[in-house]
Amino acid sequence: MASSLRTRGTMLWFNEVKDVGALRTDEGERMEVSGNGFLPGEKPVGRCAGMAVEFEAFDGTVAGLSFVEDMNPRRARSRGRRAVG
Repeated sequence: MASSLRTRGTMLWFNEVKDVGALRTDEGERMEVSGNGFLPGEKPVGRCAGMAVEFEAFDGTVAGLSFVEDMNPRRARSRGRRAVG
């Protein structure tokens, strides 16, 4: 039996109609995720791109996927010009 560790990554997208999506691991690998790969109550509804996730991978299959708090959230970009003092 192969062992697996929890891996972190970022959701790229999820299509609720097709029940399939994609994520990118923190190591840069892109993986497909089906709707049954999410933990109960974790399947996204609406926009989920850029959200941090944690999951287990077995032979390229994602399982036990859950959303986690992003420890390094992106900062919003400043719009317009900065005031010159």
